[in-house]
Amino acid sequence: SLTMESVPAESRGIVSGFLQSGYASGYLVASLAYGVLFPLIGWRGLFMLGILPALLVLYIRRNVAESPGWKRDDSGLAGTVSVLRRHWRLAVYAILLMTALNFFSHGAQDLYPTFLKVDHGFKAHAVGAIVVIANLGAILGGLIFGASSQRFGRRRMLVAGALLCLVALPLWLYSDGAPALAAGAFAVQFMVQGCWGVVPAHLNELSPAEARGTFPGVVYQLGNLFASYAAPMQAVLAVRYGSYGFALAAVTILSAIGIVLFAAIGSEAKEADLRVPAPA
Repeated sequence: SLTMESVPAESRGIVSGFLQSGYASGYLVASLAYGVLFPLIGWRGLFMLGILPALLVLYIRRNVAESPGWKRDDSGLAGTVSVLRRHWRLAVYAILLMTALNFFSHGAQDLYPTFLKVDHGFKAHAVGAIVVIANLGAILGGLIFGASSQRFGRRRMLVAGALLCLVALPLWLYSDGAPALAAGAFAVQFMVQGCWGVVPAHLNELSPAEARGTFPGVVYQLGNLFASYAAPMQAVLAVRYGSYGFALAAVTILSAIGIVLFAAIGSEAKEADLRVPAPA
């Protein structure tokens, strides 16, 4: 919200993609750390290393100015509940869209290293290398789709990313050899994070102005909560059907269809002026 309220409307698409690519950039660094450091420090060491970036919050809180659209509101939880009650249809829609997008993202990412290790027998270095390549695709996808959404619309780019991901799915899961699998991972993550490159702008544009600092976070995290079953569900499917590839494919296909449906029936507010303060 701070970012979207601080940039001109005509820049929101590319800034949205740039912002979301921070996720894939962090995943890329984590993949490098896994490939290089896991044999030396194990998962506990990686866990502790992952805490360090959180310290950036202290710098942001101290040095980054508030957005032009910010306004002090001491209504707290009661105010948030009131906004959600008044805009409950929008809230339900946004939660469902975020649920589909989180299934799409986590379903394509979380157990993919396990798929490479179990189904293909790759070691840590090879898994790390393939995931790094996948996240290079994710970074480019977020940037390109975010920028393109400024011209073609947020919903159209969501639909395009979800459908094109399905085209790349056979290369991603059913190829032979590391190079082909890496190419498939690059393509799929280009599309998955391409969809997500649209989300920061789209979700903030749809949000009620009086709760723009809270509404996006609430609906996103509820969608994340409902999609948190993705990895356990995929593990169960992998055991039942003897293949992590099948489990990844099932969740990715269903979530892509969900994104297409929700994007098709939703609205768009690409020209909304987020820099105008919310009414008192």
